[in-house]
Amino acid sequence: MCVESAPPPPSRVTRRGVLAGAAALAGTAAALAAAPSVAAAHETTPGRTAARSGDLVVEGGTLLDPATGHVTEDAVVVISSGVVRAAGARAKVEIPHDAPILDAHGRWVLPGLVDAHIHLNTAAEAHEAVRNGATSARSGSTNFYQDIAVRELARQAPDLAPRLRAAGVFITPDLGNTILADPDLTPLARLKDGVRSAEALRRVVQVNLARGANVIKTRVNGRAGLPEQDPLAQVYSYEQLSEVVSAARRGGKGVLCHSYSERGCDDAVRAGIRSLEHGVFVSERTLHDMRRRGTCFTPTLSAIAGLAESSNPVLAERGRTYLPVLKEAVRAAHLMGVPLVAGTDSSGGQVKPIGREVELMHAAGLSALDAIRTATTQAARLLGLQPTVGRLARGFAGDVIVVDGDPLADVSVLKTPLHVVRAGLTLQPCLSRVSAAEAPVSLS
Repeated sequence: MCVESAPPPPSRVTRRGVLAGAAALAGTAAALAAAPSVAAAHETTPGRTAARSGDLVVEGGTLLDPATGHVTEDAVVVISSGVVRAAGARAKVEIPHDAPILDAHGRWVLPGLVDAHIHLNTAAEAHEAVRNGATSARSGSTNFYQDIAVRELARQAPDLAPRLRAAGVFITPDLGNTILADPDLTPLARLKDGVRSAEALRRVVQVNLARGANVIKTRVNGRAGLPEQDPLAQVYSYEQLSEVVSAARRGGKGVLCHSYSERGCDDAVRAGIRSLEHGVFVSERTLHDMRRRGTCFTPTLSAIAGLAESSNPVLAERGRTYLPVLKEAVRAAHLMGVPLVAGTDSSGGQVKPIGREVELMHAAGLSALDAIRTATTQAARLLGLQPTVGRLARGFAGDVIVVDGDPLADVSVLKTPLHVVRAGLTLQPCLSRVSAAEAPVSLS
């Protein structure tokens, strides 16, 4: 059935709905935060005035610049109104007399990390992601546009949520209850075969764009995190993926694609996606094509590793089989020069530390510095945030993590930051940890 008989959704960001959702999230998160929100982010949207952001000086630590690999001992980072005004050796940086000080002596100082594949459905999850060190992120979709509201929450109260690129709802054959996420999606309920026709695929892209999504999320294979599904089964063809990519490009957006099988990965890359998610059985030929096209690879190693520790025997065997294959794919991609990006695929109430993904990147064969870049400079480039995220230099966002040890010698220190600073505001880091076996598995 053609769905074009219904008028296309209006080209608008539903400010009333978004701000109402953001207000609700802010009210919930304020009760969860360890300290009250002091200010709004320095980023603003048209017509909105931002409150005063954080002023802070981080002094005495060893500063790592992921872009160059340069290490500066006894460094100072000056943040004013949520933005880095100066960073470098103490002798070269003037310290404001009235700014609050975060003492980092004996610690290492890095830019806040980026989680390029995460599902933030609640205010609590958004807050935990920041406390884990992910000060910026890209959504891997939500069921009811919660990520749009989280993005607005982050702009109003940056200590409660990461700076977020929102994906809206997942473009998948069976929308399930997501059909209720927006009235403009309801015509799709009449479709006997689900979201498969060119018209239906374009419809979901259009609704996402109208809602203000920054990126579009789709799939080519089934889910690995559900034992009853075959993650190698192909659900969309090359032609269907091309429709999604074309519709997204008309709106100026890129596409991230959930992929597992060799053919599925190849179809997705040839269709023109911006980043390949999971990609366990990606072939060498497809990796070469990704290098040529500049397609990024987000392997979500920590999510696959979590499968291997599942109490479900089907999922555990799937994880044990997939993890070594994926590590080889990551190693091959790195050697070929495919841009690798860190993402945890956290979902379901348990936010994994982005530092764990960096640790697994290192275990797959990347140097410590290159592994750190997957969660800083390379991830920032994928998200279109490279002018302000991924480094601590003048004009960059005042997002900082302070860790107890040299991450170039032991990347595992990134899993448990001692201090997290978001737009100049200090947060209490997340100290509670749940084992991979206890944590829910998304792999959406």
